[in-house]
Amino acid sequence: MNTNKLNIRFVISSSRIRKDKRASLMCRLTYLKKRKQFATGKFINPDHWNSKQQLVKPPEPDAELINTQLSLIKTKLSQAFLMLQVKEESFTVEDIYLQYKGEKAQKEQGTLEAFKRYLESLKKLIGIDIQRATWIKFDYAYKHVKAFIKHKFKRNDYPLNKLKLQFLADFEYYLKTEKGLGQATINKMIQRFRKPIRIAVAEGNLDKDPFMLYKAKRTKNSIVFLSPEELNKLENHEFSQPRLKFVKDLFIFCCYTGLPYNELMRLESKHIIKGFDGNLWIKIYRMKTSKPLSIPLLPKALEIMERYNQEGFVFPRITNQKYNSYLKEIGAITGIDKKFTTHMARRTFASTILLYNNVPMEIVSELLGHSSIKVTQDSYGKVVEKRISMEMENLNKDLK
Repeated sequence: MNTNKLNIRFVISSSRIRKDKRASLMCRLTYLKKRKQFATGKFINPDHWNSKQQLVKPPEPDAELINTQLSLIKTKLSQAFLMLQVKEESFTVEDIYLQYKGEKAQKEQGTLEAFKRYLESLKKLIGIDIQRATWIKFDYAYKHVKAFIKHKFKRNDYPLNKLKLQFLADFEYYLKTEKGLGQATINKMIQRFRKPIRIAVAEGNLDKDPFMLYKAKRTKNSIVFLSPEELNKLENHEFSQPRLKFVKDLFIFCCYTGLPYNELMRLESKHIIKGFDGNLWIKIYRMKTSKPLSIPLLPKALEIMERYNQEGFVFPRITNQKYNSYLKEIGAITGIDKKFTTHMARRTFASTILLYNNVPMEIVSELLGHSSIKVTQDSYGKVVEKRISMEMENLNKDLK
C-alpha cells in the first residue's frame, strides 16, 4: 500500500453488535501509516457483508440504498483529501476526517512558517541591532530550506513537530549534491536555520530541540595572506595603467589598516582624527559587527591617503566586483601565486603586519573589529604557530 495515498475501507465492528444481531459498519481511513476510524451510522447483518467487494449483499434490507450511501461517504472523503492536497500543506489523517465533517482542520505549525516569522522580526531590527547584510544571509538560508523541503517532501512546508536529526543530515546532503556548496557555507546556513528552531523551543512550540545532537563538520581554515617578501614585491612594482595603480594603493592601504571593503569605501576625512598620542587614527564603526574601529595610521597608509587628499570620501568609489577583478590582474602581473581578494589585504594586516611583529592576539582582535577574541583565535591561531616555529628555527641557528 502506498502510504502517501488515502486508503478507505469499510469494516464490521465486532464490538458493536445489537440485540437483533446487526453490527455497526465502520469506516477506516489510513494515511501516512496512521489510522482514523469512525461509525457510518449503518447497521447490517455481518453475514450480508462482502468485505472483498466492499458491498452489502442481499438479502440485507435496503442493501442497494446502503451501498449508495457508502459510495457517497467514500466520494466525500476523497474530495476532502483532494482539497487538502491542493493546499500543498502537511496534513494528518485526522485533518482529512475533519475536512470531511466540514470542521476546521487542526493547523500544524510549519518549519518554514516558524522561520519566516523569525525573518519578519529580524527585519525590524535592521539599522538598530543588525545590518541589512545579516538579514539577507538569514533570508538566503530560508530560501535553501524551502527549496530542500520542496525537493525532498514535495511540499511547501514541513511540520515543525516532525523535525528529526535526520532532517539536517538530509539537508546537508542536498546542499552538497544539489547546490554544490562547500562545508563552511553549509555550516553557516545550518547555524542560521537552527536559530528559529531554538526560538520555537523557547516559545513552547516544540518540546525539545530536534537538532540538539547535531555536530557541524569541521573545516580547514586556510588563511591566505601576503608574506613580508610578497608585500614588499607588490609595493615596489610600478603599474603603467592608472586603474591598477589606484587598486594597488587601495589594497596596500588595507594591508596597513585592516579595513574591510565596506569601511574602506565609507571612509571619510571626518573619520581621521588626532589621537591621544598626537598621531592620526581611523575612528569608524564596522558595519558587520557594529563595533567601533580605532586604527592608528601607519606611515605607509598615511602616505597613500595623502596621495589622494580628497574632501569627503578619502578614496574615489569603486565597486567590490571591479576591485576584485583588477586585483586578479595585479596578482597575474606581479607573479605572486596567490588568489588576490579584497579580504586578503585584511588578513595580511592581521598576519604579516601585526602577528609577525609580535602584536598580542587581543590587540589584533580589537584592530580587526572582531565580535570576540575567539573569532580571531579560530582564524589566526595557525599564523601564531607558524610565527613561533620560525622563531624557534632562528633560535636553533643561534644556539648552533
